[in-house]
Amino acid sequence: MELLMVLGILAIVSMVSSTWLRHQLLHLRLNGATRTLISDLAAARRAAITQGHEHRVVFLDGFRYAIVADTNGNGKADPDEEVQTRNLLDRYPGVTVHATNHPVFHSRGTASHLATITVQNVAGSRKVTIGITGRIALKESLRK
Repeated sequence: MELLMVLGILAIVSMVSSTWLRHQLLHLRLNGATRTLISDLAAARRAAITQGHEHRVVFLDGFRYAIVADTNGNGKADPDEEVQTRNLLDRYPGVTVHATNHPVFHSRGTASHLATITVQNVAGSRKVTIGITGRIALKESLRK
């Protein structure tokens, strides 16, 4: 009888903790994807400054983006230019990214084609903004 009571209590605790853990995993994926995006944007800005030419961030779909080192300044990805693509679904399943524009970082650290980028999943959403000075900021944190 005592063994059945212990097993019952363990079953209840495991159900409650699995629900909590699932909820936490969603928040961790959202935060991780947001940190990855901000890190990639900062790296693109840094590369534009150190390499002396524009770096463009192009959002390809709801979960992938590319960073193009535009060495010749024509505004397109040419075969001889470096392109780094990031797929957020690889590490953060269920997270999507939507941008209002494709930002461009210039050699002086400034930015054009300013953007607000929304990273979201079922746990909530985060907004990242890029200012004309090139500043990248986590503007707000919304929870559902």
